[in-house]
Amino acid sequence: MTTGLIVGKFAPFHQGHEHLLNYAYAIVDTLVVLLYDVPDVTRVPLSVRADWIRASFSKAIILEGYDAPPRGVWNAENMRAHEEFIVEKVGQYDITHVFSGEEYGGRLSEILGAQNMPMEKLSAELPLSASMLRHNPALYERYVADHICNDLKRYGDIHEV
Repeated sequence: MTTGLIVGKFAPFHQGHEHLLNYAYAIVDTLVVLLYDVPDVTRVPLSVRADWIRASFSKAIILEGYDAPPRGVWNAENMRAHEEFIVEKVGQYDITHVFSGEEYGGRLSEILGAQNMPMEKLSAELPLSASMLRHNPALYERYVADHICNDLKRYGDIHEV
């Protein structure tokens, strides 16, 4: 039995995330998704962001990562704290694959003794970067589901889409 892991903020959950989760599901039997609580990035509560994923991927194990270490400066100490946080949250699962569109996937795979499954950025037309979207909310209508845009408006993350 294979178990995949995807870690992220999902702020917001967009088509690139959906593609990554679908890619993972095509390879593993079970998928664990760990979401970080990141009030410095989004006002949308963690539980709401987790529900976005649950709505589309009901078979996934969704873990809400409250009390994550501060993101701040990415030095060795902060990275170790995040690694320990992730291991603590997913330790009960036998993670065999780590899926990511970011560089940290390789390191996390090593720590968990899992296979690294890096995903290339698909193209400028289907970004895997939510930060790209946050910096250009005009793209939301194209890459983010209407109900998610409504939540972003409701919590004040965007005003116009």
